[in-house]
Amino acid sequence: MDYREQFLVRSDTPVRLRDIDPSFKGQHKSKSSAAQEIQRCLKRLGQLQALLSAQAERSVLIVLQAMDAGGKDGTIKHVFGAFNPQAASVTSFKVPTPQEQAHDFLWRVHPHTPARGQIAIFNRSHYEDVLVPRVHGLIDKAQWAERYALIRSFERGLAANATLILKFFLHISRGEQLARFEKRIVDPTRNWKISESDYAERERWDAYIAAFEDALNATSTHEARWYVIPADHKWFRNLAVSQIVVDAMEELHLSFPPPSVDLAEIRRKYHKAVREQHA
Repeated sequence: MDYREQFLVRSDTPVRLRDIDPSFKGQHKSKSSAAQEIQRCLKRLGQLQALLSAQAERSVLIVLQAMDAGGKDGTIKHVFGAFNPQAASVTSFKVPTPQEQAHDFLWRVHPHTPARGQIAIFNRSHYEDVLVPRVHGLIDKAQWAERYALIRSFERGLAANATLILKFFLHISRGEQLARFEKRIVDPTRNWKISESDYAERERWDAYIAAFEDALNATSTHEARWYVIPADHKWFRNLAVSQIVVDAMEELHLSFPPPSVDLAEIRRKYHKAVREQHA
């Protein structure tokens, strides 16, 4: 199944999150039935990253956004754990520091974008600086529209510099969010994730959904597409995200570069060293 086409936010068709089933799981009935396909995608991710790193002509930026408990951390662990950390980075964007607030909202983001040959993963992102201020009434419609224009320009510049941008909204239901909050309460290994803001922000659910819809519709462009991933089932989320990233990276037509040395001469020196070793 082509999840890239199915979950793409199209510029000519406004997305309505209420029309997308967060519990969708495609042709698979369970985690076990999808396991082989997931592993195949994860293996291919590792192979494609090796090609990207060796070729060093392109870079990849992956943006993850979601409601609280939406699965950003889990996606990073279970999907992007397939990447070699030597050529991949994860940046979490939290509440801006006083220094960050003293600059334009994109100032803190640009240093974390990927160099050629690298993959960067944003756990939350520059979109937080539009979504949260909007929901809390700190900016008005004209201001958030201006920020979306700046984001489109920012991402267009990254794409022009050979960066593949893939943006995922992990779409969970309100009931699933509450179930995940419960696990944080009853599981001692997850207690540290509990936050007062979880429940405070949950009361603004509808406002966040409206803000996310506007963000998705305003900034899903040819250079930086958004995908809405049904994420109530964690295994399906992992399958869909990994497949989309694999398919997009395949289209980069990556390959290992030719050797930068004379292989015949290197082989000659190698065989000479072997003979001397055994002399």
